[in-house]
Amino acid sequence: MRNKKKTTIKDIASVLNISPAAVSKALHDDSRISAKTKEAVKKAAKDLNYQPNHLASALRRGKSNLVGVIVPRTNSHFFSSVIQNIEEVLNKEGYNIIITQSNESYKKECSNIDTLLFTQVDGIIASMANETISLDFYEKIKSKGIPLILFDRGENDLNVDYIGINDYDSSHMIVEHLVQQGCKRIAHIGGYRHTRIFNNRIRGYIDAIKKHHLPLDETLLIESSLTLEDGRDKMMQLLNLKNRPDAVYVAGDYAALGALQVLKENNIEIPNDIALVGFGNEPFTSMVTPSISSINQHSDEIGKLAAQTFLQRVNDLKTKQTLNKIILDAKLIVRDSSHVKNL
Repeated sequence: MRNKKKTTIKDIASVLNISPAAVSKALHDDSRISAKTKEAVKKAAKDLNYQPNHLASALRRGKSNLVGVIVPRTNSHFFSSVIQNIEEVLNKEGYNIIITQSNESYKKECSNIDTLLFTQVDGIIASMANETISLDFYEKIKSKGIPLILFDRGENDLNVDYIGINDYDSSHMIVEHLVQQGCKRIAHIGGYRHTRIFNNRIRGYIDAIKKHHLPLDETLLIESSLTLEDGRDKMMQLLNLKNRPDAVYVAGDYAALGALQVLKENNIEIPNDIALVGFGNEPFTSMVTPSISSINQHSDEIGKLAAQTFLQRVNDLKTKQTLNKIILDAKLIVRDSSHVKNL
């Protein structure tokens, strides 16, 4: 069955026997068009189920009042909270957002960028996918003069605004806490080094281990995609070592949950045998047993700052974008998984 042809301004003009230009002006409430004609045009538009072409309007006006948001995934509380706060700030200023997710895929991320550029968005706020190494598609955004704001995951080489937490110091904070709990052999299930934030967390972990003169064992440092399944696999890998760790710091809460599952399945006493710390402060971290210690990334604040930064940029398009980093101090939420009560 064929789709019904979409009604155009020309169709309305033909029904009323007036020019398409007059129809367009009437729909935009132009003062040069009489009230009688406006009423007739609006009635015909409703009868013919006319839907305005917002993309065409954006092209004419040079402004769409749309902002693209790219996140690695939407099923994370951190990213959904950032999105919610971006939307709240931008809605008040007359903007709507288009949400896309990369699912950690570089190819999907590139496709998202192309779609948003085709839609004539006024700006893009993004957090990069795990797979992203090439910055060509982000350079493409910049080359079109469209404000680009990065949060959580971003690269300094792009020289754009960035909002995030101090990942390096966060690792120091976690290792310091575990040392205070009496841990001496601390493992790290991290993200991939090519992603700046995970590289910073790895560097922070290594430097903190050295600071406390603890063994820096290569078998205790594992890179991963930080999914729940990865957390399970990497935790099993650590348990199979001849000299097991007495603490595990995981750079993402979903992977930390997978690690927790494996520890419980193997009757490991948490935290007395092995302490566990995650990253991201997902809601489930306080609901599972034992509850998981984790880093609070201030998602609300990051979302608001990302939106406010876009508004500043869009109101001053003449100023060239430069590397402008807003770095927030993270907070470690200590829960049962790493609090050794008999100390």
